[in-house]
Amino acid sequence: MRLFLSSLAPVLALSLALPAVSAAPQDGASPANAPESAPPAPRFDDAESDMQRKVEESLAELAALRERIAAEKLPLVRELARLEQEIVASRAEFQQVTNLLATRTLDLTKLSSEIKSREEEVGYLSTLLEEYLRNYESGLHITELQRDRADLEKVRLAAENEELPRKGLFVIQADMLAKSIERLHASFGGARFAGSAVDATGTFTEGTFFLAGPAALFRSADGAKVGTAEQRLGSLEPSLTAFEAPELVATGGAFVEGKGGAMPFDPTLGMAHKIAETEETLLEHIKKGGPIMVPIFALAGAALLVALYKWITMFFVRMPSERRVREVLKAVAAGDKSVVTSLAGRMKGPMGRMLSSGAQALGAPREVIEEQMFEVMHRTQLRMQSMLPFVAISAAAAPLLGLLGTVTGIMNTFSMIEIYGTGDVKTLSGGISEALITTEYGLIVAIPSLLLHAYLSSKARKIANRMETTGIAFLNEAMRRELGARSAAAAGATVAAAPVAEAATVASAPAKSEPPAPVA
Repeated sequence: MRLFLSSLAPVLALSLALPAVSAAPQDGASPANAPESAPPAPRFDDAESDMQRKVEESLAELAALRERIAAEKLPLVRELARLEQEIVASRAEFQQVTNLLATRTLDLTKLSSEIKSREEEVGYLSTLLEEYLRNYESGLHITELQRDRADLEKVRLAAENEELPRKGLFVIQADMLAKSIERLHASFGGARFAGSAVDATGTFTEGTFFLAGPAALFRSADGAKVGTAEQRLGSLEPSLTAFEAPELVATGGAFVEGKGGAMPFDPTLGMAHKIAETEETLLEHIKKGGPIMVPIFALAGAALLVALYKWITMFFVRMPSERRVREVLKAVAAGDKSVVTSLAGRMKGPMGRMLSSGAQALGAPREVIEEQMFEVMHRTQLRMQSMLPFVAISAAAAPLLGLLGTVTGIMNTFSMIEIYGTGDVKTLSGGISEALITTEYGLIVAIPSLLLHAYLSSKARKIANRMETTGIAFLNEAMRRELGARSAAAAGATVAAAPVAEAATVASAPAKSEPPAPVA
């Protein structure tokens, strides 16, 4: 600072001296022209002294300023040091708080993850318990359902109650779980408990159950009714299937009371009784088909009668043997019309009538013989094919009637659904049975009708083909005989006309001219 001021002093002095020099008279100017009232110009010494004075004042002021700075510097340094220490402490505290916050955040994340995993475990356990209890309920015997109905209903209502805390739900489910375990322990050796069963008349009867695995026995309180306890379709109460044999009643009653003896056991677990109940007669099965079964059976009966009539008709159609047909064809080839007529007349059936008509027309043109025989064959073919289309129509119409029954049965099923809903399957079985039974009997009628039509049509075609083959052979032999006769007649005419032609040739030839006589 001091060096700067020392270098600045000559510059200041020079700047102060420049105005004085510029104010001096110019060269060549007379001193007389200067105004008399102008003050004398300052001198350089005065400026220097003045500058020196100012410099000294400035230096004094600078020294005072330095002293003041020095006096104030130490407290400021101390304050700065204190503040720096506070900053360091604050930074350390901030770092500590930051580390603590990071630690707490990590702990909070871990706790959140743990809470989430615990919630998932709780949800899994809750789902597992609910599934276990559902499976437990579905695996209970109908007699146990009656016994544990209150506890199961309590668990079901607790699961549906949204206001119930989860702890309360777990307590109820755990109690039911403990009871299920107790049931497993108690099931060894069988279990006896009181209850009620519905007998065949629909009356509730109080008594005692004995459950051993899937088999359950029931004995009424008065001992009059003893039998197996089973579940019937559509019933939520145990159904009693009473024993009919007195020895079974006595043995079963004593066993349920715990007096020992053998336990009557049904190896089919009640399936034999259910199958026996579902068995029905043919008439009952047909009645389930509804009113559509009437036209189906009417169509079946008519088709059967027609097919039987046609089969009998075709069965008694007399067809000549091949030997007799060959005899007729040989007679035709021989041209003996009386023999042909006799042999054809002795033949029975449509073949004989066709050959007789052809024999009567022998000697006529081919077209006449063919028309005579074709008339008989066509008449026979129409008679064989008559009424067969009805069998084909029956084969086509029976499945359509079955389909109509299916539609009406489904319509009845939907009507029952609108009235009773879908809860009771037994109510819907009537419409479904009608739909299936009509389709069944429609096919039962259609398939045999189709086969009978094919068989009878084949038999009719066979008869017509046999007649057509024989007729063609008859025509060919007749035409072959006629052609042979024509050829023989033409040959005879040719032989008879040969001498006449020769004589005519001789007569028409010119006479030989004699040679002229020689001239002498």
